Amino acid sequence: MDQFVWIFWLVLGIGLLVAEIFTLGFFLFWFGVGALAAAFVGLLGFGFVWQFAAFAIVSIACTILSRSIFSNRFLSTEESEKKMGLEALPGKIGTVTEPSKGSLNAAAVRVYGSEWTAYPIDGESSLIAGEKVEVVRIEGASIYVQKVQKELPGWKQD
Repeated sequence: MDQFVWIFWLVLGIGLLVAEIFTLGFFLFWFGVGALAAAFVGLLGFGFVWQFAAFAIVSIACTILSRSIFSNRFLSTEESEKKMGLEALPGKIGTVTEPSKGSLNAAAVRVYGSEWTAYPIDGESSLIAGEKVEVVRIEGASIYVQKVQKELPGWKQD
């Protein structure tokens, strides 16, 4: 009976790999890999203790390594890497789609595919359709912009 225990590990490993498809945590995968390693050790003729040791060592080592790799890659603590949405807009370049009008020189500016109501940062200059502007700050649903002096090389048109 001991010579067929590797089949148990093989079925367990495949079952865990398939079960990983239905989970969100990427946790069962490494135990499935560990069970496949135990199946291989059992196929080589080693006893149940060696098979379980292979399962435990491979599963735990892979889990620890993947957690440290994923946490370093995806959970970085740098402030600049965490900017998303509105926080990422200051410093971005946009194109004026509708020129300034009214007493506050309000214009429409397209930044990364979104239309924004924009005001010149100095409050006096007017924005001309087609010119490039840089977002300086955001207040509510409006952005304050300044004209870009030089166009960036390789600028992607909207």
